[in-house]
This record gives sequence, structure tokens and C-alpha cells, in this order.
Amino acid sequence: MTDSILYRREGALARLTFNRPASLNAMGFEMGRRWRDLAHEVTADDTVGAVLLDAEGPAFCAGGDVLEMATSGAGGADVTAMAEIIHDGIRTFVESATPVVAAVQGAVAGGGLGLMLTADYVVASPRAKFVSRYANIGLTPDLGVSTLLPAAIGQTRALRLLLQDETIDAATALDWGLVAEVADDPGARAAEVAHFWLAGATAAFGQAKRLVRAGARRAFEGNLADEARSIGAAFDTAEARARVAAFAAASRKSAAAPPPLT
Repeated sequence: MTDSILYRREGALARLTFNRPASLNAMGFEMGRRWRDLAHEVTADDTVGAVLLDAEGPAFCAGGDVLEMATSGAGGADVTAMAEIIHDGIRTFVESATPVVAAVQGAVAGGGLGLMLTADYVVASPRAKFVSRYANIGLTPDLGVSTLLPAAIGQTRALRLLLQDETIDAATALDWGLVAEVADDPGARAAEVAHFWLAGATAAFGQAKRLVRAGARRAFEGNLADEARSIGAAFDTAEARARVAAFAAASRKSAAAPPPLT
């Protein structure tokens, strides 16, 4: 067991914390393997209803650990193999039916953008900053950035970040749709979001996330078929039946109420 990513359970909430603050939480070889292993462990656990992703220190994630790459004697094949391991973890979270919220307190750079966008809902601090910097050191996007970034902010803005040495602040990230909210205490707000999911129809939130994520990479016909199957399966659950019955009863009561006096 290592501490490069901390894993804690708070009831049905799984909290994953990047824990290499001295390296700005850059993901090295060991941390990448831990990320993949935790992704499989968490998403396979039926007792996990939501995931909160956060980080220690002044930065959320500086992407891949370029210093480790440069000093470890690694070659291109080693870097490709490690990218594939980290990608396995990203794909596992994105394709799962477990909703993920991220609390971003500081800088996000390079592949950190892809790791952040593994989350379905991102809450950022007003002090958060976002930058690419791949081409500055002669490297190309990885960790899902070439797919997840344009999906979040559009191709034109994604190319602007990737092809210019530009850093955007939290307000711009919110305006562009890179983050869902800006909050003074992103950790507390992210926890509120996670507990909202857990207090409600948790499985339905998870399936909604899965449908949206899957819909981006499939034909429309396949999306419609998946929606039909999913809503039918949800309707047969005890939780949905109870909630639907309560909604119907409230609707009948509202319809039967006399109009207000004027």
C-alpha cells in the first residue's frame, strides 16, 4: 500500500486524494499504477455510491511527472506503457455508473486536465488555474485530454489551450464549461454535491452520468436503445417505484386542491 493516492471511505462515499504535494501531485509511474488499481477497486464495489476526487497541497495535478520521466532512464515505450495504465483508470471511472465529483484547489496542468475531467462535476477554487504546456516541452496530449477537453469546452477552445501558451483562471474556466462551479471552499462544496447524490436516487444519478458519457462516443440509435433499457430497468427497482408513487400521489393531491381565492 502506498500513499501517493489516499483512499478513504466515508460511508458510501469513496474519497481519493492525490498526495504528492511536493511534486504538485504530478503522476509518476507508481502513482499511475495506484490510480488504475483504485479505479477498478472503487467502481467494482457496490457499496460505493459516489467518488470525491481531491488533492493535497497548492496544486490539484501538474499532469505526468516529467522530472521522473527524464531521470528514470525511461524510453518512449515505457512512457507509452505508463500512459496506457493511467488511461485504464480514466476509462474505468468515465465508463462506470459511479458519479465522480472533483474539488480543485489550485493549478491544473497538462494531463492533470484529463484527470480532472474524469470527474463528472468539477468544483474549483477562485484561485485555480488551468494550462496545457504539452507543446512547450515537445510532448503531445495524453490522459484523455484530446477527447475529454474538447468534449467539455469545444474544439476551438481546446485547440486554443493546446496550441497557445495560455493560462485561464477559474472564472474563465466556469464561463467555458471546463468546471461546473467556483466555490471559496471547493472541498466542502464537492462534499455537498456527493452527499446530494447519496441522499437521493443514487443509482439513477450514476446511470444518468453513464448515459451522457457513453452517448458522446456512440451512434444516436445506440444511445436511444441504451436509454430505453436503462429507464425500464430503473423503473423495476424498489426505490424508483416508491419515488414514482410518491410523485404521483403528490401530483394528484395538487390537482385536487381548490384554486386559491383572489
